[in-house]
Amino acid sequence: MNRVAVIMAGGSGERFWPASRLRRPKQLLRLADPERTLLEQSVARIAPLVGPENVIVATGAPIRDAIVEANLVPEANVWAEPSKKNTLGCLSWAAANFEAGGKNPTWAVLTADHSISDEEAFRKCVEIAFSAAEQTGGLVTLGIPPSRPDTGFGYIEVGETAGPGVSNVARFHEKPDEITAREYLRAGRFLWNSGMFFWTQDAFLRELNAHRPGVFGLIRALAEAIRAGDGARAAEVFEAHPSESVDYALMENTRSAYVVRATFGWDDLGAWDSLRRSLPLDSAGNAFVGDVLSLESRNNVVYAEIEGLKVCLLGVEDLVLAVTPDALLLTTAQRSQDVRKIVEELKKRGGPV
Repeated sequence: MNRVAVIMAGGSGERFWPASRLRRPKQLLRLADPERTLLEQSVARIAPLVGPENVIVATGAPIRDAIVEANLVPEANVWAEPSKKNTLGCLSWAAANFEAGGKNPTWAVLTADHSISDEEAFRKCVEIAFSAAEQTGGLVTLGIPPSRPDTGFGYIEVGETAGPGVSNVARFHEKPDEITAREYLRAGRFLWNSGMFFWTQDAFLRELNAHRPGVFGLIRALAEAIRAGDGARAAEVFEAHPSESVDYALMENTRSAYVVRATFGWDDLGAWDSLRRSLPLDSAGNAFVGDVLSLESRNNVVYAEIEGLKVCLLGVEDLVLAVTPDALLLTTAQRSQDVRKIVEELKKRGGPV
């Protein structure tokens, strides 16, 4: 069976403002690697397993051209949904494109904003997940052993063993409060939900038909419009798609969910403070991108993309400083998850977003 990778790369990355912008979001930035963007890393990570010609970048219309210009995959493999409909919409658009082309592949659903170490271990886990999806006909996910009681991730409760390296999913749990997250960590049978999935085209459509029959029907109509080359009709049909996450719509409802325990280092690059977990740190726990002099300062994140700019820190702790040619952000690490509030305010005032 043909294997493909669908890399979801349509997010706006507002928590990484001012570096991440509407037409150059975080997946097109060099955040975790000074040489490669997040999307470059994502493509390079999976291409050896499926072949570069089978890597699809699923994105939104506003950044389609920027992704095409990056020249990471063939232009025909950049699939831009007409409007934002959350992750279920993104994957429905991909499924419709596969249907329109008469293809029935096994998918790897990945995202462009993960930091992954030990790529060889990653590929081994992906091989196990691909095989599990093909052999079980179920929906397979990669679960990350938690390293801290994080309240920002959903959790997977692991059930009985289903095969070498594969377990049944007992239950998906929404993002917990801190007390519950600590209980999950102590229990040892809970994994972070990575948002990486594996399934056959048939399995995905079967589960949609069972749990979201309206979406299943939309995919059929979308495939017809795409096959006919009628972009206006496809956009019209897609507008009726609900804005839902694939986790909520399918993974929490299916009785055919499996999990592969990850053996590689993983982190979700969701906000500026996450760079302290993915970039090399100096002796005081600081993470820097750019030319920075730090004295008596601890646990800071500095991102300065302006050539010739020298940033100097003295006696500060737990700060986030991000500098671009037209904007500067200064906040605390604790508030970095709230940076999108600034973006929302700037949209109202006509600021740089």
